[in-house]
Amino acid sequence: MRRIPAWIPAAILAAVLLYFALRGVEWRRVGEIIAGAQWRFLAMSIVTSTTALLLRAARWRILLNSSAQDEEKQVSLPTAFWATTAGYLGNLLLPARAGELVRTFLISAKSGLTKTFVLTTAAGERIMDAISLILFSSLALLTVESQPLWMKNAARGLAIVAVVAATGIALLPYIHESIETLLRKLPIPAGLVEKLVEIMHQVILGLRAFHNPGRFAEFAALTVVIWSTDTLGAILTARALGLDLAFPVALLFLTALGLSSALPSTPGYVGIYQYVAVTVLGPFGIARDPAIAYVIVVQAIIYATMIAYGVPGVIKLGGSFSAMRKMSRQAARD
Repeated sequence: MRRIPAWIPAAILAAVLLYFALRGVEWRRVGEIIAGAQWRFLAMSIVTSTTALLLRAARWRILLNSSAQDEEKQVSLPTAFWATTAGYLGNLLLPARAGELVRTFLISAKSGLTKTFVLTTAAGERIMDAISLILFSSLALLTVESQPLWMKNAARGLAIVAVVAATGIALLPYIHESIETLLRKLPIPAGLVEKLVEIMHQVILGLRAFHNPGRFAEFAALTVVIWSTDTLGAILTARALGLDLAFPVALLFLTALGLSSALPSTPGYVGIYQYVAVTVLGPFGIARDPAIAYVIVVQAIIYATMIAYGVPGVIKLGGSFSAMRKMSRQAARD
């Protein structure tokens, strides 16, 4: 019963967004579009999803191993992959993006890295993804002739936020001494100050990977490849349903999905994804019925991929789904 209030905002938001997204939808037409899907394109889309997952694990591993001096203490690619898939499955099934805590706990337990450090690398990866998507989509909008005014204004505002966030990541390691000095001057217990300072040091350590030119170049290159792969997968899924989705529009769609996943949501982002589909794809000539059919198939592929790899990941590193829930709660307490 104590968990019910946490679900109320997500359920209300999902219901409201579903109402606006599904108004006037002809479900017979939606069913016909999905039934006529070309399976070879869907299979190719699943392959791209798998490839993107593997690339994401390789990219996260760059951050995780940024502080490892001994090769024996480095996180292996298989461990990073299974933790990544388990975390993504947790994001689909658990509230408040608890999957980030799940993969943090799994890696920390497997490697001996501190939870704060691992969580910082996971958060840093997510932040850099958001920054990259915003910048990519802003560039993509420049190539689109007919674009809604609200989309142009939103892209401009988000681009400013992305630049500010990137600047903060770049400057934080150089101003942490000033922050530490400020913390020690605050009228709070000394034990709490030391705890905050230690957490800050772990956060700085997790972000320093972005200040190494070689690691950052590798991370940035993988980010470009990852989102290009995901965009290709979105185009292939659209092609399977007989829809013509241009690369810039597919990238805008993925950007909207990625940013909307930060909102309170029900498992699988039901409601949010439907609203994003009709809102983003509508101005580019994709009607409501095919947009809903498209996003349903996109969500089905996400679920199929996450279950196919996430369940083995939980078993290999965590033991069971109930253990995953316990890990998320323990990580949250820590």
